Amino acid sequence: MNYHFGRGKSRLTPYLLLLPGIAFYFIISLGPSLATSIFSLTDTTGLKGATINWIGLDNYKEFLFMGQASKDNFDALGRTLIFSVFVTTIQFLFGLVTAVILNNPKIRARNFFRTLFFMPVILGAVIQGLIWSLFLFPLGGPMAKLFEFFGLRSEFLGGSPTEAFIWVIIIQIWANMGITMMIFLSGLQTIPSEMYEAAEMDGANNWQVFKNVTWPLLTPSVNTNLLLNIIGSLQAWQLFLVLIGYRNGTQVLGYLIYAVGFGQTSGSVTSSFRQGYAAAASMVLFVLVLVIGLSVQTFLRRREERIMG
Repeated sequence: MNYHFGRGKSRLTPYLLLLPGIAFYFIISLGPSLATSIFSLTDTTGLKGATINWIGLDNYKEFLFMGQASKDNFDALGRTLIFSVFVTTIQFLFGLVTAVILNNPKIRARNFFRTLFFMPVILGAVIQGLIWSLFLFPLGGPMAKLFEFFGLRSEFLGGSPTEAFIWVIIIQIWANMGITMMIFLSGLQTIPSEMYEAAEMDGANNWQVFKNVTWPLLTPSVNTNLLLNIIGSLQAWQLFLVLIGYRNGTQVLGYLIYAVGFGQTSGSVTSSFRQGYAAAASMVLFVLVLVIGLSVQTFLRRREERIMG
């Protein structure tokens, strides 16, 4: 059997074709990742002219074990996990229900509603945050007026840390549910209509059709959405920056990394330029995402093998 690219030097053709893509990947993704792991072992600040010293694992020791700072870091880690659990669960369920409803050909203007639900995805975190900041403005904003109508009052994003944190969860779900919905819609449209017709002929009701036909055949979409939702929510921080800033009791790990690395200042809370320390924190987040992602992927793969065969 002849090699497709010929003989001699021609055999190098596929490697030469792959080289630009590999180089681009290294420069944009792999290179910075490796640099981050190295910088995490230094005291670099990122400031021009500042000296860089090799300090080994000191950043990791400080992040994980030293005093009040490590307690705050673990609190941020806990909030990150809480944020991920709520966002993943609710976004997954809302996306699934919305996709099932909008996949029904009897729904009028379903393409309009698909576009409407997907629209927030394309706006970007800054636009999303500014929209909701105006919507949740406590002095005369639309939501404040709605609350007043029912005799309620809230500071929304400016209220207690718990209240502000809950609103960010809601906004994160609103901002990204469209992706979950579209992935489920794509999966629903691959299910043969004959499967539904056969189930109806057997007298199955809507719940039985969903349980025994739709849900098993949506397994690839379920796996994709769960992984994307979990990883995305663990790494989320932009909406925290735009909506509530660097406030004690609200920081997630991703935002803490940004704030420490780039000198975020908010009110009386100031963080210095400590990019070596931030790099160590980002490596901790990387390990967290890797462990959770691989665990979930293993579970989902076994589930898919059990269902799909």
